[in-house]
Amino acid sequence: MLLLTIDYVPGKEIEALGIVKGTVVQSKNFGKDFMAGMKTLVGGEIAGYTEMLNEARQIATKRMVDEAQALGADAVVNVRYGSSSVMQGAAEVVAYGTAVKLK
Repeated sequence: MLLLTIDYVPGKEIEALGIVKGTVVQSKNFGKDFMAGMKTLVGGEIAGYTEMLNEARQIATKRMVDEAQALGADAVVNVRYGSSSVMQGAAEVVAYGTAVKLK
């Protein structure tokens, strides 16, 4: 599946099939949360959270691709990511775009 952040596929005509999305709500691990609190005292990257969000983006992307494949899409254009806190200790990550068929 071709994933692009632009709204077209270079050199190809496309037919829009519709919006597709994938979401996941990921919770923090208590151990990671404790270590993150300690890290804020000295500064720097909180690697545990970086890993958690990378994993969440991968899951959301796969779910978006699965939805696009169910529509018969060849590609998803204008791919975007968003995230938000849904409750203390949990974040939602969403991947979305437009499923297209190449002509």
